[in-house]
Amino acid sequence: VQLMESGGGSVQTGGSLKLSCSFSQYIFSGCGMGWYRQAPGKERELVSSISSRDGSTVYADSVKGRFTISQDNAEKVLYLEMNNLKTEDTAVYYCAAMFENSALICEGQVWGQGTQVTVSS
Repeated sequence: VQLMESGGGSVQTGGSLKLSCSFSQYIFSGCGMGWYRQAPGKERELVSSISSRDGSTVYADSVKGRFTISQDNAEKVLYLEMNNLKTEDTAVYYCAAMFENSALICEGQVWGQGTQVTVSS
């Protein structure tokens, strides 16, 4: 499976962006799709995920109420709508296909190339 993000850019605080991730095929064996981000000098962190089993969503506390994840399986696109952006949202955002690891934890294992989001005050 191949993943390709788009939609990143530069905005001011309070602005909005919508990220898209096109995937080459629907992954029936995966546990979900997700968005991660990595800021300079920090580890990659999960921003949001959507379960392939029941469509339930998970959000990092820092983005709850501001970001919305959605998925269009017919078009094979994953979205992340980001509103009320803050400077601390600045990072490279990665789309990921998620699979259960040996501990049965759903985690990103197949990655896109990333798209830069920069929020300035």
